[in-house]
Amino acid sequence: MNTRAYLAELIGSLLFFTIGYASVGAFGATNPPTAGLLVVPFAFGFGLLAAIFAFGHFSGGHFNPAVTIAMVLDKRTTPVDAVGYISAQIIGALAAAVIVAVAVSQQAVTNGVTKPGTGITDVGALILETVFSAGFVLVILTATKRAPALAALAIPMTLVAIHFADASLSGASVNPARSIGSAVVGADLTGIWIYLVGPIVGGIIGWAIWRGIDGGKDAFEPEIVVGELERTEIARG
Repeated sequence: MNTRAYLAELIGSLLFFTIGYASVGAFGATNPPTAGLLVVPFAFGFGLLAAIFAFGHFSGGHFNPAVTIAMVLDKRTTPVDAVGYISAQIIGALAAAVIVAVAVSQQAVTNGVTKPGTGITDVGALILETVFSAGFVLVILTATKRAPALAALAIPMTLVAIHFADASLSGASVNPARSIGSAVVGADLTGIWIYLVGPIVGGIIGWAIWRGIDGGKDAFEPEIVVGELERTEIARG
């Protein structure tokens, strides 16, 4: 049991989601309110950046069940560790939502529940979540394998871009833990299935594209999302 890695995923998820959830409260305080269209995307992106730099070298910095599932498929993570990772991610998300509910209000958490935007059907939101999750996971798999020195920046910046494109359409979850935390604590499970199915299916599609285009080349050693090189050096020392 890799207890330290699970703890890193839990605390990293807590940090990531607390920053993201809190930004929704800040969204309502901006003047004009449309300035929040900058606040939330950057908060989630930079929150992920902070979590990766703080804890990525311990766990690999997944902080997303869809990413963990893709890593299992790519044989970078074991199924046993995946259970621990995903459990830690969800607990971290729930704890983050509780912190915001207590410090700000439950309404602030409810306002951050991911759901289809105006004029977007459930099917439309599902398609968007699937497509953007596939792209996000593809970037993660590629960056960590081909450009590990830049992965810690490329991944959060991709999340920022996804939020700019999709936040007002499907909610730009691309992360089941993110949606579970706000939905449970915000007491609004409407459409939660979209944000469980879409990211997971999208993650699998992203992995399939990676394997089909590049990831099938076995000349490269598999590695965890972020921090594998640092852990190797520590082990050697």
